[in-house]
Amino acid sequence: MHPMDDIDLRLLDALSQDPKATVVGLSQRLALSRNTVQARLTRLENRGAFLPFERRVNPAALGYPLTSFVHIHVQQRLLGPIVEALAAIPEVVEAHGLTGSADILARVVASGAEDLFRVNGTILGIDGVERADTSLAMAELIPHRMRPLLATGETAPATG
Repeated sequence: MHPMDDIDLRLLDALSQDPKATVVGLSQRLALSRNTVQARLTRLENRGAFLPFERRVNPAALGYPLTSFVHIHVQQRLLGPIVEALAAIPEVVEAHGLTGSADILARVVASGAEDLFRVNGTILGIDGVERADTSLAMAELIPHRMRPLLATGETAPATG
């Protein structure tokens, strides 16, 4: 993957500030030609620089105001089927494999405490799940963000 240059970083920063910006609006703001902006956006998209739009949908607007983080302890040999079963639970909106004492960290949304209890029961019912420790999110202190990374004007060095 080619490292991003200053134009790519400026374009991403502008989109971070105004995700609805048009190609023409971006070209005017950044003093670049429309064709340059369009080509750069296409290249960035092909490189996987953009996350899916659904990441911006607020679960609370859908009736799921409660967010929790569930540390899931599993039998490693069953990891594949466990991940498939977790993906089938709509309230599991994100999951990551971990090092450390837990194997999976899942972000779970719920309509309330009883709903969270139900979802936790579903997770615990998956074959190979040994234990699940749940923590309620009290407040989002630092929302998902990229602008501070973009502001450095650099990309991380390539590893190989």
